[in-house]
Amino acid sequence: MAIKLGMDAKLYYGPAGTTAESIINNVKDLTLNLSTQETDVTTRGNGGWVATMPTLKEGSVDFSMVWDTSDAAFTAIQTAFFANTAIAFLVLDEEGGQGLDADFSVTNFTRNENLTDAITVDVTIKPTYSTRAPEWVSGS
Repeated sequence: MAIKLGMDAKLYYGPAGTTAESIINNVKDLTLNLSTQETDVTTRGNGGWVATMPTLKEGSVDFSMVWDTSDAAFTAIQTAFFANTAIAFLVLDEEGGQGLDADFSVTNFTRNENLTDAITVDVTIKPTYSTRAPEWVSGS
């Protein structure tokens, strides 16, 4: 069994329309959320059980960063949020590993100012309208 550690995971960013190639080192915790919508396909032949089928997949990524305005990745994400523009991200479980590749919209950019901590920002990104569909990649 190949156990992977969160500290070895990688997040890349880049211009929308391309596969992201610039690594973001200023990432603390990250969660890749994947789910699917479902439709009811229950029939009288299901023996009293509700039956469902998956339809459209949904994805989002939640992560936190140190508030560092000299960090190019931070600035790119902040700019994409305020300008409502797409930005490419590649979310991998390790360098060259597997994960989600897509153009994203930044839908949350929340600054946290805890008294005894560094200022941080919580970011949420979601796949957006683009010329390239989101793709699960393996061995990038």
